Parts: sequence; structure tokens; C-alpha cells
Amino acid sequence: MNDNQKGGAFGLGNPNDAFAKYFIGQSYLNPLTDPKNCNLFLANVTFEPRCRNNWHIHHAKTGGGQLLICTTGSGWYQEEGKDAISLEPGMVITIPANVKHWHGAKKDSWFSHIAIEVPGEETENEWCEPVTDEEYDKL
Repeated sequence: MNDNQKGGAFGLGNPNDAFAKYFIGQSYLNPLTDPKNCNLFLANVTFEPRCRNNWHIHHAKTGGGQLLICTTGSGWYQEEGKDAISLEPGMVITIPANVKHWHGAKKDSWFSHIAIEVPGEETENEWCEPVTDEEYDKL
């Protein structure tokens, strides 16, 4: 699989170095909008096999949260206290504000999704603990 295929139609982008401490494995980020020119931030996020982000929460007083539009490969999404959901191209995941969750690639697949930060009042992300290999390997 070449880099264009890994990132799908929206492109692989660059290594996600600014947020690397919140990921296990390598992820890539390709911003699709400029937050300076648009009130809605969209980015194509690509995960190498087994890569996943830490548990995290998109806090908001009102509105907020995140949308994931799955575009390439296979991945996982899990909310705290719930079973993981298998992600495939064409699926849309709506993540309400203030819900602890994580997402990433399956062990044998690259995975890309468009991440959309939902506008809201007093929004901020809280990064939590990593998803351990033990938790991940149970999927």
C-alpha cells in the first residue's frame, strides 16, 4: 500500500508529531480546513496498524463533541463502559461532548477518518490515559 492509498482520497498528510504523546503508534494529520478561515475544523487522520489515540474527552458547556467519518481501512471506536465498535469506510460516529472515548486502527489495517470538531461553548480537549496493549488486544 503506498502513502496515497494509506490516507485514502483525502491524503496521508504529515506525521502527527504535535500530538504524538497522545498516541500509541504513528498517526498522520492532513488538515482539510483552516480554523482561521472557518468555524469548523476538519482533518483527515490516518493511523498505522495498531495505532490508537489515548482515552480523551471533548469537553463543552454547550454543543461540542466530535464527528468521525470513516474513509479508508478498518478501525475501532470505544466509549468508556461500552463495547468497542468496528469501524469501516462509510460509517459516521457521533461523539457527544463530555464522553470519554478512544479510536484507532485495527491490528492488521491502516485506518483513516475525517475528524470534525463540533463547535460549542467553552470547548476543550482533555487527554487521559493510554489504551493499554491488554485492553486493545482483547478486541
